[in-house]
Amino acid sequence: MLRVAPCGAAKVPSGAQRELLEGKEDRVAEVLEHSDIPGIWLARLQHHEDERGRFMETFRASWLPFAATMVQANRSESAAKVLRGLHYHRRQADYWFVQSGRATAVLLDTRIGSPTEGKHVSVEQGGGEDVAIYIPEGVAHGFYAHEPTVMTYLVTNEYDGSDELGIAWDDPDLGLEWPDSEPILSERDKQNPRLADVPADRRVPYSG
Repeated sequence: MLRVAPCGAAKVPSGAQRELLEGKEDRVAEVLEHSDIPGIWLARLQHHEDERGRFMETFRASWLPFAATMVQANRSESAAKVLRGLHYHRRQADYWFVQSGRATAVLLDTRIGSPTEGKHVSVEQGGGEDVAIYIPEGVAHGFYAHEPTVMTYLVTNEYDGSDELGIAWDDPDLGLEWPDSEPILSERDKQNPRLADVPADRRVPYSG
């Protein structure tokens, strides 16, 4: 079962926004827009298992027909208690999937004028939760590794250091909830500013 916190489950879009691929027995994914922050999409993945092992499709471009082309794939390996984030981009969307381990992803809407500006949600990935997350431009993202965790993520732009931006993981104004109050952080993430201190020209306007 998909767990979405803190405000409940993802909504089921109507019409073309919801894609149930293949027949009922051969379904490979259910794609849903998050009910609490517009523009975040969840792909609830289906696996197929037999005596040889397990197979799962983790991404199809047709699941996200509105998204720009994914042009780079990355892999991160995190030890237990590592927290990566919060990071955001003005010109790049991300698509996250946990290959092994277990992570809590926290997503914060920094888009200027968004109806959910300053709000956040969390999504459990791995540990039996075969859920991928599409994260649009302007939504800050980070994750906490409960155990050694491997995450792969696709992005819509090749690496551009000028578009690597951040928000403090423990910004006191935002009420962010993490599983650990003393995680392992990079030096970069220790220096991330509060959202209130980020100038408007380094944020993304909400486009609906």
